[in-house]
Amino acid sequence: MLYTIKILFNNPTRLILTVTGISLCMILMLFLLGIYKGVEDGSVEYIRENKADFWILQRNATNILRGSSMLPSLQKGIIENDEAVKKVSPVLLLITNIKNCSKHSSIFLAGYDPESGLGGPPKFIKGRNVTKDDEIVLDNSFAQNNDFKVGDPVVILDDTLTITGLSIGTNAFVIQYAFTTLAEAQSLLGLPDIVTCYLVRTKEEVDLDQTSKRLQSKLTGSVVYDHSQFLANNVREMESGFLPILYAIASLGAIVLTTVLSLILSINILERKKDFAVMKILGSPSGFLPKLIIEQALFISITSGVLSVLLYFPLVKIIEMVSPEVSTVTTASQILIVMAVGLFMGLLSSLIALSRLRKIYPLEVFYER
Repeated sequence: MLYTIKILFNNPTRLILTVTGISLCMILMLFLLGIYKGVEDGSVEYIRENKADFWILQRNATNILRGSSMLPSLQKGIIENDEAVKKVSPVLLLITNIKNCSKHSSIFLAGYDPESGLGGPPKFIKGRNVTKDDEIVLDNSFAQNNDFKVGDPVVILDDTLTITGLSIGTNAFVIQYAFTTLAEAQSLLGLPDIVTCYLVRTKEEVDLDQTSKRLQSKLTGSVVYDHSQFLANNVREMESGFLPILYAIASLGAIVLTTVLSLILSINILERKKDFAVMKILGSPSGFLPKLIIEQALFISITSGVLSVLLYFPLVKIIEMVSPEVSTVTTASQILIVMAVGLFMGLLSSLIALSRLRKIYPLEVFYER
C-alpha cells in the first residue's frame, strides 16, 4: 500500500484533480438521491399524514399528483349516512396562480373543511391553520422563494387572502401545496358543487372491507381506495414520472467517474511502464502488479468518497438557500449506497486499466523509449 501511495503522490496535482472530479460525481449521485427522497416525501407527505381510512375519487382517477377527479358535493350526504362512517371531509384541489405585488407564482391549492381535521396541512413550521374563507396557509419553501411571510396579503384571481401559517412536508419540488377553506376554493373555481375527492374516517372496530364495498355500491361514478392503496398509487405515479430522469443523470455520473478513473490509472501504468517491466523480469508474484492497480483505484475511490461527504452538506445548504424549493432528504443508507457505487466503479476502472498492464512485456526493459 505504501508503494501505491508513493506512485499516486508522485504527481500530486493530478491526484488532487482526480479525487476532486470523482468526488463531484459522487456528490451528484448523492444529491440526486437526496432530491428523490425529498420529492417523495414532499409529494406524498400530504397523503401520508392525512390518515383517512378511505379516499374517494372519480372512477377514472387513481391519484392526485397527475390525475384529475371531479365529484358532486351532494355525495357527502350519502357517505355521511353510512353506519360505519365517523367523519367526511370533501377536498378540492386545483392549480392556480398567486401573486403578491407584481410577483406571480403557481401553487397546488387544496380547499378543505378545517373543522373536519382531514385534508389540511400535514405539519406547521410557523403560524396557524385557516379558520375563515379569506385565509391561506402556504408551503414554507414556496413562501421563502417568493418572500411571503405570515400576515402578508396575497391575491388569487380577484380575492385577497391573508397568510396565517407556513407548512412543511408540502413541497413537491416542481410545485408546492397551499391550503384554504373549501368554500374559498370552490369560489375561485367558480363551481360551488364540485370537489376533487372525499377523505373518510370510519368508526372504531368496523370492517373496512365491507365498508368499502358498501360505499362503492352507493356512489355512482366513484372509486373507493383504502389509505395504503391510495398512498401506493401516488408513490408509483411519482416514481414513474421522476425516477427515470434521476437514473439517467446518475448513470451519466457513474460513467464519467469510471472513465476518469480508468484513464488516470492507464496513464499511471504507461508512465511507469519500464518499472513494471523490470518488476516482471525480476519475477514479481503474478498478482502483485494487478493488486497495485486495484489498490490505487480503491485509494482514490475511498478518498473521493470521504471528500464528497465532507463537501456535500455545505453545498446542499448553499443550494437550498439560493433555491428554497429544492428540498433534499439525505440518510445514512444513501451515503453508504453512493460509497458502495464509488468502490464498485473504482474496481471496474482498475479492471479496464489492467488491460494496459497485460500488454507490458518483460523484454521491453531493454528498449529505449
